[in-house]
Amino acid sequence: MSANRLGGNGRQADDRSLSRRQVLRTGGVGLAAAGLAAAGVGRVGAQGTTTVLRRSAPAAGGQATPVPSAPLGEVNAAGVALAVEKLPAVAHDILGRTGVPGMAVAVVFDDTVRFVGGFGVRELDTGAPVTADTVFQLASVSKSLAATVVASVVGTGEVAWTSRLSDLDPAFALHDAWPTQEVTLADLFSHRSGLPDHGGDLLEDLGFDRETILHRLRFLEPEYSFRGDYAYTNFGPTAAATAAARAAGVTWEDLSDERLYKPLAMTATSSRFAEYMAREDRAAPHVRRSGQWQLTPIQRDPDPESPAGGVSSSANDLATWMRLQLGQGTLAGKELIPKAALAPVHTPQSVSRSPADPATQRAGFYGLGTNVGYTDFGMPQWSHSGAFALGAGTCYYLLPAAGFGVVALTNGQPVGAAESLALTVLDLAQGVEDGRDWLEVVGPAFDAMNAPTYGADSDWTTAPVGATSALANESYTGTYQNAFFGDVEVAARGDGLVLRIGPAPLEFPLTHFDRDTFTWQPTGENAYGLSGLTFVVEGDKASGFRDQYLASGGPGDLARKEV
Repeated sequence: MSANRLGGNGRQADDRSLSRRQVLRTGGVGLAAAGLAAAGVGRVGAQGTTTVLRRSAPAAGGQATPVPSAPLGEVNAAGVALAVEKLPAVAHDILGRTGVPGMAVAVVFDDTVRFVGGFGVRELDTGAPVTADTVFQLASVSKSLAATVVASVVGTGEVAWTSRLSDLDPAFALHDAWPTQEVTLADLFSHRSGLPDHGGDLLEDLGFDRETILHRLRFLEPEYSFRGDYAYTNFGPTAAATAAARAAGVTWEDLSDERLYKPLAMTATSSRFAEYMAREDRAAPHVRRSGQWQLTPIQRDPDPESPAGGVSSSANDLATWMRLQLGQGTLAGKELIPKAALAPVHTPQSVSRSPADPATQRAGFYGLGTNVGYTDFGMPQWSHSGAFALGAGTCYYLLPAAGFGVVALTNGQPVGAAESLALTVLDLAQGVEDGRDWLEVVGPAFDAMNAPTYGADSDWTTAPVGATSALANESYTGTYQNAFFGDVEVAARGDGLVLRIGPAPLEFPLTHFDRDTFTWQPTGENAYGLSGLTFVVEGDKASGFRDQYLASGGPGDLARKEV
């Protein structure tokens, strides 16, 4: 869908009345814990024009009608006007300081789109500008859209948030019998099912399909007692969403189209990776390597976890979705989702972050696919961040009592650019003109988020003094397995060994390190540096091995498969 061009890459606004795992677990890097708390004219920036509307009509003399200031912490037209006026400069500053190639932003207030536009470029190699209709991968912001879709199915009575997976999808199972029998849609959407943190993600990286991954969740031991704690996952909400789609008699991808994207005319939005890739106006993902930004070498295909991370959309479309959320299921005076069906999405269901000092620190809460919190001024706040290490950083924040929302989409690996923009806009809208430099606040949290999840205590680049030789290749070759990762082959290739894993399978060279320990370089969303793989040798033959990378997302011990 082409932009309504106004001499650049902006669009006239519609006038109709935070490990990566820690970011998502705590709701945008626990930004509330970090201290979180309209009229204007188009401004031309380095990458194009962005245009907003005046809320108040000009007086007879041509001057805008003054709007009284609101008490600090409240949102009114004057505060929104200030936020919109300063937004382009803030966006250019953040892109300049981070190097993130591009960003799209939308702001809504009082059921009206007050700003929508793009900054920077959608691909470094071409220099094509970001527009209001440029399509970005949303990553985990997808969960909030998925919860909206399921709320529509709840609203028609086809399912309830309390519906059990054992009734909707009898083939689904968790590790233990009682949770398998009792786990509900709400349990999975609020991350309280007992599944371990990001359980199933490594299987996706290795190429397994959705059906296989959901089946193998049963082989993951629970991280905590059922409903007794919180651990963020992608395949928990995916299991719930696909079960709701099954109850409605369609695929998840078709359900999303029928219940949300088509009714809201979100023509740039899709739950299918192929449709994102087919878009001409598409933001290509970028990663930062040795301080330089480049196109990602591996395209992130999130179809297996589509409800949790596979949506692609534009700032224009998400502005409409935010209006639906702020209207609690009603858009432009028409109820699309019953308020009662959507309310649990925005109601605390789990404690996502327990404060170290409850006397001075706020807890974090999670609803259904949505973070639920409060600003420094006590206003309810709904939000979510999305993060692909392979090239996407997104977020939205809604202040429902004020009818205000902001969404920011970027095409670079998460460094806090989207959150910094959104939090600055929130400050300005609430009357905080000299607030924090949010990039300085959230940047270090994202740096910590990007730390490896395995191998941090190992230096695999330098062989130890006195390292001993490996046994003959035939001592290690063979097929190894466990229920979660399935069959994994160690095979000879030339003078060395290779690891073959996944349904394709993927093949990785093994480099000898010391005696029975080898290293290899994983690829994909959850890959960092080298992983250490150590064989368990009995006599002159390996009976199994343990691998660091595999252990970071599942059972890392595999036994030799005897034929």
